[in-house]
Amino acid sequence: MKFYKFISVMLHPIVIPTIGVLLYFILIPNSFSSNQKFAVLGLIFVTTYIIPLVILILFKRLKLIKTFNAESIGERKIPIAMMIVLFYLLGNTIREIPNLSDIGMLFYATTLGLVFIYIFFAFKIKTSIHLLSLGITAGFFLVLNSLYSQNLIIVVICAFILSGLLASARLHLKAHTQREVYLGFVFGFISPIIVFYFL
Repeated sequence: MKFYKFISVMLHPIVIPTIGVLLYFILIPNSFSSNQKFAVLGLIFVTTYIIPLVILILFKRLKLIKTFNAESIGERKIPIAMMIVLFYLLGNTIREIPNLSDIGMLFYATTLGLVFIYIFFAFKIKTSIHLLSLGITAGFFLVLNSLYSQNLIIVVICAFILSGLLASARLHLKAHTQREVYLGFVFGFISPIIVFYFL
């Protein structure tokens, strides 16, 4: 059980965006200096890790959620709505930076994925945000693989493998049903594809 909890923490949705952008800077040729990369990573880390963490702590203090996992659909609605706005604004901000439109589109894709999550609330489905984040990562690097001459399939394959491991962990912890983890990954995976090719 400790192993499954470890996997869930290490692959938590609030750490995946920073890891994904770090991989982008490493794998995709760019003209940014180290200081510029650190500045962008810092902005993303604060927006996608620190702010969500502060929101969860505040909500727990106000007793709007019982645990940091926000286990019920009712507890998830307000935090997810706030994340939708936050990721959309982050996408707008980063897209304005020259040569960073790809990363801006990544956060638009994340916004779309979270909108899907919110829509599923209406059907009483608590879709896995853990799997959504890895699905978005896999879809994002698949799109980049088609846009650039870099061979990024290994990253996509690794994302699929980690998704399988994470899905197993979430199921063993009884955090989600099979349908909820599958929906999370599938809608995460298609979100970057929709944003890059259809929007």
